[in-house]
Amino acid sequence: MLTAPTLEKLHALKLDALAAAWTDQQQHADATALAFDERLGLLVEAEWIARENKRLGRALQEAKLKLPQACLEAIDYPARRELDKAMIRQLATCRWVEEHHNVILVGATGVGKSFVACALAHQACRKGYRALYRRASRLFHELLLARADGTYVRVLTKLARLDVLVIDDWGLAPVQDQERRDLLEILEDRYGTRSTIVTSQLPPAQWHEHIGDATLADAICDRLLHNAHRLVLKGPSRRKEAKLDS
Repeated sequence: MLTAPTLEKLHALKLDALAAAWTDQQQHADATALAFDERLGLLVEAEWIARENKRLGRALQEAKLKLPQACLEAIDYPARRELDKAMIRQLATCRWVEEHHNVILVGATGVGKSFVACALAHQACRKGYRALYRRASRLFHELLLARADGTYVRVLTKLARLDVLVIDDWGLAPVQDQERRDLLEILEDRYGTRSTIVTSQLPPAQWHEHIGDATLADAICDRLLHNAHRLVLKGPSRRKEAKLDS
């Protein structure tokens, strides 16, 4: 068997994982005893898994999640948290992304809103979607700078192309007029074509008053809440619990 030339060609074709799996098969009698189609299937599977892992790694790097370790498997469901496990299972399918729905996560500080938001974005990346995490204050600051250096439209276009945009900690501070307009621009570009996750300590019933401008508040709330899946997280602060345990 001309092993060396074959390996060279596999590497030239950038089939490195397949080449490594083939080399490994040759060193194990139980693998070489398999039928050709079984061995081929294992080789293709090895290459596919390697490429998927690389793709996911790139997607998560681009997403810049606040909590990169967050995933749906790591979410816990103590009774006092009252987290709807059935809805999390439903969201895990990412059908909400496919159908361009939003997710609203509400609860007091420290109850894990950011973790769940990052876990949902992580799951979207697993499914092949592009995601990005931003704290609301950072997002508005970036748009302010973009307006100053002439890249505002370019930044909005980039945000509009993301399958999932996470806006974390919205509503912590009074909303400035330009922030209202920026948020509406973002949501207008994404409504019906992309999905947005928003976390907030404020329940949606208070958003209209918090936004201030009645006309803009109507438009923002309509685009965010019309097709949104809502999760309310309860219980004590998980940060305080972690300090007590340590």
